Amino acid sequence: MAKTLEAVDAVVIGVGMSGSIIAHELTKAGQKVVGLERGAGRNTVPDFQAPAMHDELKYSVRKGLMQSAQNEAVTLRNNTDQTALPIRRWQAFLPGTGLGGSAVHWNGNIWRFQEADFVLKSHIEKRYGKDFIDPRLSIQDWGVTYADLEPHYTRFENLYGACGKAGNIQGKIQPGGNPFEAPRSTEYPNKPMKQTYACSLFSKAAESLGYKPFPMPSCTMSQRYTNPLGLTMEACVMCGFCERFGCEHKAKASPQTTILPVLLKSDLFELRTHAQVQKVQLDKQGKKATGVTYVNAAGEEVFQPAKLVIMSMFSLNNVRMMLLSGIGKPYDPKTQTGVVGRNYTYQTISGAQVFFDDDVRVNPFMASGSTMSVIDEFSGDNFDHSELGFIGGAYLYSNITNGQPIGFHPVPPGTPRWGQEFKQAMLKHYNHTVKLGAHGSSMPTPTNYLDLDPTYKDAWGQPLLRMTFDFTENDIKMSAYITSKLEQIGKAMGGKQVVASPRKGPFDSNIYQSTHNCGGAVMGADPKTSAVNPYLQCWDVSNVFVVGASAFVHNGSYNPTGTLGALTYHAAEALTTKYLKSPGPLVSL
Repeated sequence: MAKTLEAVDAVVIGVGMSGSIIAHELTKAGQKVVGLERGAGRNTVPDFQAPAMHDELKYSVRKGLMQSAQNEAVTLRNNTDQTALPIRRWQAFLPGTGLGGSAVHWNGNIWRFQEADFVLKSHIEKRYGKDFIDPRLSIQDWGVTYADLEPHYTRFENLYGACGKAGNIQGKIQPGGNPFEAPRSTEYPNKPMKQTYACSLFSKAAESLGYKPFPMPSCTMSQRYTNPLGLTMEACVMCGFCERFGCEHKAKASPQTTILPVLLKSDLFELRTHAQVQKVQLDKQGKKATGVTYVNAAGEEVFQPAKLVIMSMFSLNNVRMMLLSGIGKPYDPKTQTGVVGRNYTYQTISGAQVFFDDDVRVNPFMASGSTMSVIDEFSGDNFDHSELGFIGGAYLYSNITNGQPIGFHPVPPGTPRWGQEFKQAMLKHYNHTVKLGAHGSSMPTPTNYLDLDPTYKDAWGQPLLRMTFDFTENDIKMSAYITSKLEQIGKAMGGKQVVASPRKGPFDSNIYQSTHNCGGAVMGADPKTSAVNPYLQCWDVSNVFVVGASAFVHNGSYNPTGTLGALTYHAAEALTTKYLKSPGPLVSL
């Protein structure tokens, strides 16, 4: 029998980016909050310090900051005709673990979604007609608008010290920024990162083709910055160890650098690490959460009663916890009914490599996760799709973020994968190659979904999450079209050889693509097609909020972090100004 503890006002499951924000807002409102973190506690000092943190083998290859795939894997199949098998080595995507979650090891790219993204179905039907969307796609509106989220985008960018150049302030296009972005209320809090030589090569080529390049918006600091909570971050030194690594210099925004030092000092907040949550417990009617059961570091089962439960785990784990807890109706792909597990999406990534002669030196090791130049002409619906046979798009960018010796070894096609010839080719091309990327949208389909695996279990005897996913025909068409544009830019850069690689199926979990796993517990205004309402509150259990990219109805062309931050603050505002005053459903049925 589980040991029962004293009740608290709220339990937050997962103390990462969203969890730390929600916990902070609740404590400010006078709530007593317990934060349950599956992994260890950690901080910039001493846990992220160089030279130990610059261990590419430990952190990049062996995934030292990631969820244990031995204890808690995900099973994968491309379609229902296959038998799903556990992913025992993270490669395609990298769910984090430990205090700060995946926001510790991210690259720092920060974007806002387009206005059309939040009303995608309505927008596409209005522009192209009601029969334009492929019936094999499950497109719908989000239940919120960009206008609803704009102040929350701003608040999150101020917290995380976003660096960039605005392209649209209150409807007025600004020189040097992204002319396609949605209207912003203010300029970025910090100036953009310095541009590398690879960026200048990309920008010059893009301009020669009539495009409007701009610097990648980043949460790696371009200058010293003190955020609204009084926490100071330092200017990035471009060490080339961002993605998959913690930042020793306090130059990359993470919960450790933006909010945790304040939250952990609150008398109303208690952090418990090594707490493996098993289930959200419900009352006999299944309409109210009574608390959560977890296993502590000593192997004891503990029940923590609470008036309010916040799921703020990695998106896949949010969906799994809902399924394990019996919250919401599981999605059934045969009948296309149910909501939990529905509309799982990913990111459609492609790229190109531009090989130069020896006279062009790009010094890839002098970079950060956000030292990139970008064009946005082909994102979302920024271009006419009438005759293209797909919806969605991608931003195009120069993609040198590091020159780490194990992972960065660009070589032309036909080079042996190992041996003396491979080594010679790597030495020849290491400092003379520019990588380009196309960061594309992912559209939902009824055949891509999440559920519980009927066979495989985790180390605690709980069913693993099963992922059924493959790239849609829509997204493969999109990638082919967009990558051809990327290839044109590569050729305009003047390289000796351009090798483009559009995304093709099937989805392969052995190749890194992105950690932008979205959907599965999507938001919306209709409980028949969404698991949570526009405030990320569960339709069926009103004292449970599910905060994460699991709420994304589709994945846009952009990195999801900025939109997740805005949704988190949107949910936090509803919690503290509406729900706490009158607990219950925030949206009437």
